[in-house]
Amino acid sequence: MFKPKQYLVHFSLFILTLLTTTLAGGEWVYGKSIMTSGDSALTWEYFFKSMAFSIPFIGILLVHELGHFFTSLYHKVRCTLPFFIPAWLGFIGAPSIGTFGAIIQMRGLVNSRKKFFDIGIAGPLAGFVVALGVLIYGFTHLPEADYIYQVHPEYADPNFEGYGEDVLDFELGKNLLFWGMGELLADPERLPEMSEVIHYPFLFAGYLALFFTALNLLPIGQLDGGHVIFGLFPKKNALISLVAFTLFLAYAGLGIISPSQPLGELMIRIPLYVGFLYICYTKSDLSNPTKLALALSLAAGQYAFVFFRPDWEGYQGWLFFGFLLGRVMGLKHPEVTGTKPMDWKRKALGWIAILIFILCFSPQPFVFK
Repeated sequence: MFKPKQYLVHFSLFILTLLTTTLAGGEWVYGKSIMTSGDSALTWEYFFKSMAFSIPFIGILLVHELGHFFTSLYHKVRCTLPFFIPAWLGFIGAPSIGTFGAIIQMRGLVNSRKKFFDIGIAGPLAGFVVALGVLIYGFTHLPEADYIYQVHPEYADPNFEGYGEDVLDFELGKNLLFWGMGELLADPERLPEMSEVIHYPFLFAGYLALFFTALNLLPIGQLDGGHVIFGLFPKKNALISLVAFTLFLAYAGLGIISPSQPLGELMIRIPLYVGFLYICYTKSDLSNPTKLALALSLAAGQYAFVFFRPDWEGYQGWLFFGFLLGRVMGLKHPEVTGTKPMDWKRKALGWIAILIFILCFSPQPFVFK
């Protein structure tokens, strides 16, 4: 059982995260902030309006974590309640979504591949179902097309005072599911551009939920997707994790070094980048010479690729997550005794999870121009 102090900590973090995501929602959806005054100030009216973003967003994250939590209880594996991580950067004028997500910590020994699989897959599937519902509602209840003029009056009147000032040139990247739902469910005359989705609270909350779902379902290490792969391919999961991680880095760092850069700049960039790649393989089972060879090969391959296709670029925003995976979390999944095949129902759920990852993953989820 949990102690009262533990309940207080988890509840306080949850409420604080709800507050910070509401503040972030005010900034993204309505362009209102508590750090400003005048027309752009976040009033109580807009604070409560911004909960149309924060409540579904945090609700989806909560359902995701509770999926892990209750499945752990079912398998009699000790774990914590969800830890929500508040992260609002409006006080320094930086954009944020109000949170770094939520986690639960496993406190008991997981001695079964089936348990790892069940606990790992329960969160993404539970959160995905709720996210699907939020997006269905969002796409089928779009406001009138002139709604955007309430947020951006300058769109209707280019002579509007302040036109073009302090406008963040930003858009969300498409993924297959978000794009497909928009095409199938939305009124074409009301469907917003990807650069305006941030002003539609249910769509923005649903999009972020798909982003976190895809992130968790990456088939790497101890991520939820790593648990799924461990369940489906017990003898090959280590290789799949390493290959997936290498492909992830290969795409993320595409363009970091290129023939178009001056020689002097390359002399600095290349060793720093190779060193970064080497560090990213820190928690793999590879030998140090193999790690170095892999880092050098990866950098050389990216350089050669850009030489032939200079118009292709990766998404450098993924590099930080790659660092966390390789240096902090690790690429190896914990081993268990026995490799008894899973039943067909679990295998089917595993392949459904892989399909969900493909549908939800966006190669460039947040594009700052």
